[in-house]
Parts: sequence; C-alpha cells; structure tokens
Amino acid sequence: MQQNAPRKKIWFILLLLSATCLIISSVFFHQKINLTFFLGFLFINFLIFFYSLKPFNEKVSLIQSQIERTKEEINIITVEVKKSHKYGEALKFRIIRYNNLKKVIEDLNRSLKLDTVIKVLSSTVYSLISKFCGTALFYLVDSQDQKLNLVHSVKDDSDLVILTKEGDIFDQWVLRHSSQLIIEDLKNDFRFDLDYIRVGEMRPVLSLISSPLISHNSLLGLLRLESKKSGSFSQDDLRFLSLVTELGAVALENSLLFQKTQALAIHDDLTGIFTRPYFIARLKDQAKRCIRLDQHLSLMMIDIDFFKQYNDKFGHIAGDIVLKKVGSLLRGVLGEYKSLLCRFGGEEFLVMLSELNKQKALEIAEDLRRRIEIESITLRRQYTHITISIGVASMPFDTKDEDDLVQKADKAMYNAKSKGRNRVCSI
Repeated sequence: MQQNAPRKKIWFILLLLSATCLIISSVFFHQKINLTFFLGFLFINFLIFFYSLKPFNEKVSLIQSQIERTKEEINIITVEVKKSHKYGEALKFRIIRYNNLKKVIEDLNRSLKLDTVIKVLSSTVYSLISKFCGTALFYLVDSQDQKLNLVHSVKDDSDLVILTKEGDIFDQWVLRHSSQLIIEDLKNDFRFDLDYIRVGEMRPVLSLISSPLISHNSLLGLLRLESKKSGSFSQDDLRFLSLVTELGAVALENSLLFQKTQALAIHDDLTGIFTRPYFIARLKDQAKRCIRLDQHLSLMMIDIDFFKQYNDKFGHIAGDIVLKKVGSLLRGVLGEYKSLLCRFGGEEFLVMLSELNKQKALEIAEDLRRRIEIESITLRRQYTHITISIGVASMPFDTKDEDDLVQKADKAMYNAKSKGRNRVCSI
C-alpha cells in the first residue's frame, strides 16, 4: 500500500500536467488540437491511471473480506458468550434447586403427618419449578380400588375449580404406565385426543409434567404441575420433579404407615369403631366446649341383651359376629347425626351425640332400638334377632361433669335391663 501511493501520485500529476499543457497550447498559442490525438492521449492516461488503481482495489477487497470474517467471528463469539451466560444462569438455577433439596429433606423428616408431607412436596415443586405460576396437583392412590383422589392443590388462580377429583386422561396415563409424563405443547402431542380433552376437561392446560410416587413397587400417588402456556416445562424440570417424588415417596409411605398405626391405636380391632380411651378424651373436650358455649350433649350407653347366650349357644366366633353386626348398625343409623361411637367394654357401646338435648336423644335411641330389633342375623345357619338396652343422660340437664354423665348413662342402661331389657330409659 505504501509503495503504490507515490506511483499513484506521480501518474495523477503527469495526467494533470499533460492536460494543462494541451489547454495552454490551444488557448495561448492558438494551436489547433488534433481530436484523435487528444482522445488517444486521454485514453492512454486513463489506462495508466486505471492500472495504478488496480492494486488499491484489490487491497480494499482484501480488507473488506477480512472485515467480514472478523464480523462473523465476532458474531460467533457473541453467540457463544450468550450461550455461556445462559448456561451459567441455568447452572446457577440448578444449584439453587438442588440446594433446596436439603431443606426439603429436613422438612419431610420433621413430621410424619400426612398433610404436612403433601404440602411440603407440593409447595416445593410449585415454587422451584413452576415459579408460583400455573397449578400443582397432588393425588393419592386408593389402595383398595386403585383410584386417584385429589388431596391437595396449589393455584395461582383462586377462582379455578378442579373438577376432576379422580384425575383426568393425563393422570390416568401416569397411573396406568407408572411412568413420568411431559407434555410441552398439547396441540402437538398426538398421544392424546385433543377433541376428547376439550369436551371432558374444561380447565385450560397446554403443558404439564407429572411424576408418580412409587415405593417398594407400590404406586402411592402422583404429583403434577400444569400451565396454561405451552413450553412451560423442560426435561430438566421433569428430572427435578422425579427426584423430588423419589424422596417424597419414602416420606409419604412413612406417613401413610404412621396414619394407619394411629388409626389402629384408636379403633377397636373387632368392630372398627373408636376405643374407650380415645372416646373419653374426646368426651372431655366436647364437655368443656358444651359448657363454654351453653350447648347440649347427650350420651347413650348401649348393652346387647343376653349376649352371653350367643357365646354359650353358638360359640365365641358367633359372639364376635354379633358385636360386628351391632357396630355396623350403629354406624349406619347414627351416621346422619353428630355422633361419636366407641366400644366401651365387652358387649357395651357408648355413643356421644353433640348439640342434641335429652328429648331428641331419647327419640334417636328409641329409633335405634327398634331398627336393631327388626334386623335378622344368621348364626350357624340359624336366623335370630338382636335386642339392646339403652340408657340416656344429657348435659347440662342431668349433670355438668363428663364422668358423672357416663355414670348416669350407665345407671339408666341398667334400669332398662332391670325393667325387662329391649327398651330405652333415662335418669
């Protein structure tokens, strides 16, 4: 470039000087310029000038191509930088997610209550994956009929109503396959019939992820996140949800076992109704509430008439059948009232009727006695009937002390037995 610069300058000066001489000769010396000579002169000088510029143009083209390559490299570097930045942000977000797992494990280990475990798992994935958008649904599987039951939901729309309490087509898919499910865009997912979904499911859903909670090859439930927007969830979101459900499945199984243990502890093995200690504890609380709110509380002490004869005639297994039958009838008849039942001991049952006065309790007791009397039961291929004696006492009409209330109901029951059994008595 530096070597061509003087050459260009010289040719330009010579061209200018030649043109000036021709003009001076024509103007001052009145010499006629030969047109052909002049044009030839100009053409030769033009060729000389063009030749002198050719290396310059080549150099300019070379520089421009280098500039283009540099721009391309800059663009590539810019894209790589953006990718690196995006990857860094994603990595940072993953670190935050997985660091929160420690807190999740601590929260799950802190309580064996089923409600607490369900809320911890739901709130964790809703905050870390959905970022408080969309809906989180938690289903438990009924071990008897293998049906889903919606037990908890977290929503950004408080007016949204979840109609499918037993799960929709997506939840049934997860239940049937015991596998994870991701739908990035429902409109482009050909595994599901979109027309059927529009008719059967009014809730707008375009993307979702769902993962089952499995422990010891047993499907306990499933956790699902959904969004009204497409592309809201990624494979990385599904992997994190799967990790949370793997941890949660163990905690959920422990909670279910704890719940069953508690239920067994407060329920009579034979009849399935509450045990005496649990009933007495509830009675004390209810009695205090009754006095504080100036409400009624009634008790029914129930004894099966001639129960010993069933054992002597048909055997103790027959006696167990009678107890189960009476317990079942008590639940069926008293289920419409605010009642609490317990097996008080042997063939005796105790029933608490909240917010019912003595007169109403006597009417219910008489209806209960009559309905049990007409029921038939088969013992060793023989049809027979059961009768009961019932004693009724009420608070605050008869007493304001819960222990005294039980004694008065028991005394009334013995009055019924002494008067010939199969009747209702009160103090």
